[in-house]
Amino acid sequence: MDHDKKNTLEDIRKTQVFKASIQKVWNAVATAEGIAAWFMPNNFQPIAGYEFQLNAGPFGDSPCKVTEIDPPNRLSFKWGKDWTLTFELVDLEGDTQFTLIHSGWNADTVTEFGETHAIVRDRMSQGWGGISHKLRELVEA
Repeated sequence: MDHDKKNTLEDIRKTQVFKASIQKVWNAVATAEGIAAWFMPNNFQPIAGYEFQLNAGPFGDSPCKVTEIDPPNRLSFKWGKDWTLTFELVDLEGDTQFTLIHSGWNADTVTEFGETHAIVRDRMSQGWGGISHKLRELVEA
C-alpha cells in the first residue's frame, strides 16, 4: 500500500500491562480526576463531542474534544490543533493491557509553540514513558 507522501510521522504507541482491573484503569484514564492524577489538570467529561481543556502548565490550556468513547475499552480525543490521543484497554482476566496512541504527526507541521512535529515527537515519545510510569503507580497502588 502506498501511503500519501504528506510526510506523516509514525504514531507514538506505548503498550503495557497493569496489575489492575480494567475498571480501575478506565477510571484513571477516562475521568477528570483520574487524568489529573497522572497527566494534566483538565475539565474532561466522558461524553462524545465534549470540548474540554488540558492545562499544560507553562504552555497554557490546550483545547480538546472527545471523538470516541466506548467504556471501558476505548477513548479518543483531539488534542490541540493536530493531535489525537487514544487510550485502548483490554481485560486480561484481572490485569489490563493499556495502549496509548498519540497520532497526528506530520514532519512539515509546526506546533502552536513554533516547533516542528519532528522535534516535538521525539520529546513526547520519551515523555510518555515517564507519564505512563505515573499511571502505573496510580492504578497499581
